[in-house]
Amino acid sequence: MSLPGSTVQVPSTGVTPGSDGARAHLFTAGSVEEYRRVLAEGIGRVAARVSEVDRPFTGATPDELAPRIAGIDLDRPLGDSGAALDELHDVYLRDAVYFHHPRYLAHLNCPVVIPALLGEAVLSAVNSSLDTWDQSVGGTLIERRLIDWTADRIGLGPAADGIFTSGGTQSNLQAMLLAREETCASLVGRATERQSRPELLSRLRILTSAAGHFSVQKAAKLLGLGADAVITVPTDADRRMRTADLAREIARCREEGLVVMAVVATGGTTDFGTIDPLPQIADICAAAGVWLHVDAAYGCGLLVSPTRRHLLDGIERADSVTVDYHKSFFQPVSSSALLVRDRRVLRHATWHADYLNPARMVEQRIPNQVDKSIQTTRRFDALKLWLTLRIMGPDAIGALFDEVIDRAAAAWQLLTEDPRFEVVTRSQLSTVVFRYLPAAAGREVVDDANLYAREALAASGAGLVAGTKVDGAHYLKFTLLNPETTLDDIAHVLDLIAEHAGWYARTRATAELSCPVG
Repeated sequence: MSLPGSTVQVPSTGVTPGSDGARAHLFTAGSVEEYRRVLAEGIGRVAARVSEVDRPFTGATPDELAPRIAGIDLDRPLGDSGAALDELHDVYLRDAVYFHHPRYLAHLNCPVVIPALLGEAVLSAVNSSLDTWDQSVGGTLIERRLIDWTADRIGLGPAADGIFTSGGTQSNLQAMLLAREETCASLVGRATERQSRPELLSRLRILTSAAGHFSVQKAAKLLGLGADAVITVPTDADRRMRTADLAREIARCREEGLVVMAVVATGGTTDFGTIDPLPQIADICAAAGVWLHVDAAYGCGLLVSPTRRHLLDGIERADSVTVDYHKSFFQPVSSSALLVRDRRVLRHATWHADYLNPARMVEQRIPNQVDKSIQTTRRFDALKLWLTLRIMGPDAIGALFDEVIDRAAAAWQLLTEDPRFEVVTRSQLSTVVFRYLPAAAGREVVDDANLYAREALAASGAGLVAGTKVDGAHYLKFTLLNPETTLDDIAHVLDLIAEHAGWYARTRATAELSCPVG
């Protein structure tokens, strides 16, 4: 039929062309057998690929992969899961970087435990959204129980609370948001806050270690603070924050009329795996009345370590803590959380929407997680950790983390005894920062040789290592998070690095001799 005065034709049925076929792909009670078949096929492909991988990377380049993916017509479906998986193998699975391989030694990426993969399969299929109770029910309570468990492991006390996040960057951002709001609330009354706030924001400062994570600077930018809002505190020879410098910086800020809204200590720096002196920093913050945030995204695995929990002593005095389960708890991305000592501060992330979480629900004691989060729709990532704890237990996770820390210590010893290399400092966790030293080479040649070695190693796919800068010079970095990595694997990669870097240095020296400057 058509509407009066209109030429637009209105379909006589609510079913659009092709919708019957599309419905066959919906996960419903009527498609459970197809669900079993398709997922089993996908799991089989992944299992087959993982079982045959003999190196962490194929060395594929963007120039090689981009045309393949750009040439796929997304408007012309293949219509078959087998064909789609064949295609996926060509554009992804074949050339993916496999963190489970023992010679992947680059970034803070861990192999994942099977109970967490089970959780991933369950949470994706049920597809709960953890923003409101009426969308998650049991999921809300499971997440809250895990937050309580983590807060108890940290030692934050009975008033603690928190929320799962997408990662350390989001956790640090929310921590700085809470610190900013608490600082503003303590300095100005509500009646004058609107007039005073812009001026106050320009005076806020965050103090963090020179070896701290870049997300602190990013958070300051996103929160509308000035480019000079983050002040880095020097580190000692072990790359730990100098507490005397921290105390002097707090005093200097106050003398200049600036307001220190937070001190960010690190429970495991990304580059060096070092832990700031938390008890002393906590003393300084307590005396100054300054919010203390501990970024333990990396070092949180120590919370379940059977032998090294003491390395995080002092973390229990923090006002907020970042943990990344998808680093040292061997969880799939993403799985992170922000914990706070006083649950009341989470109100700064609350906004009531009539359609979602009206204020009356608080009076009815309905547990809506969106009241604590800067996200709305949010995956049930907590389920992965829940099943890991229920199947493996925390001691088993901690034992795995202890194992990679032991391996890093052995790698550090190996490097200190090898005259081809220079090592920076001994990590308290599982990183090793080092560089190859060509004989009689200047700094520029040393830098370029190490940069070349990293690129050549990656291009071969035989191993992957990270790179960083230390005091302006280029270094290489092992990040060990795989208990399957052996000292022989590490020694083999070191030999490859020395071979690539040595070749570069010799070739460059020969070229410079044949073409002398001037």
